Amino acid sequence: MAVITISRQFGAGGRTLGAMVAEKLNYQFLDDDVLQELSKRTRATKESVADMENIAGGLFSKVISTILSKNYMERIIGVNSGYLDEDIYVETLKAVITDLAQKDNVVLLGRGSQYILAGHENALHFLLIADKAQRIRFMQRHYRISDKQALHAVQAGEKRRNNVYKKLGATSYDDPSVYHMVLNMSRLTLEEALTQIVTLVKK
Repeated sequence: MAVITISRQFGAGGRTLGAMVAEKLNYQFLDDDVLQELSKRTRATKESVADMENIAGGLFSKVISTILSKNYMERIIGVNSGYLDEDIYVETLKAVITDLAQKDNVVLLGRGSQYILAGHENALHFLLIADKAQRIRFMQRHYRISDKQALHAVQAGEKRRNNVYKKLGATSYDDPSVYHMVLNMSRLTLEEALTQIVTLVKK
């Protein structure tokens, strides 16, 4: 019985490996489930939540959160639509991750889950890293996109991660002491990384 969190440098293969780990251990892979639950609890659309994940911690998000109050925004867009700013997003995210972790036998991808569940006794935290050039190649191969699109995806993904982690108060997200294991995907295949994770979890 365990809760597995997989954090990654964008393009290191975290989503792919997370799904592989979940299948191998017969765990539930929670990624879109987190987005769905955030949408449900905030009464915001999934698209709005995804947009907030893209800008959380950024200047535009801070300006909007500061200038426009929740009550004002709900009057404009309708109380049933739900208002979402970065503070509401982060607090709801903490609650969602904590609640989902109670299920056990789950794999959680990113979103600062390694920090939110730092004190969870059954949680095992993994970090995937890789050379930037390899991460770009990974995006090209697995998502069949151009060089330019892959580079943009990696850069945008890094920015999103940095913004969310800053909002969680985590400035040392690459600190290996946070994790049970750091996997260098420039030196490991997905299958080798899978074996390492599964072996540790079973122990």
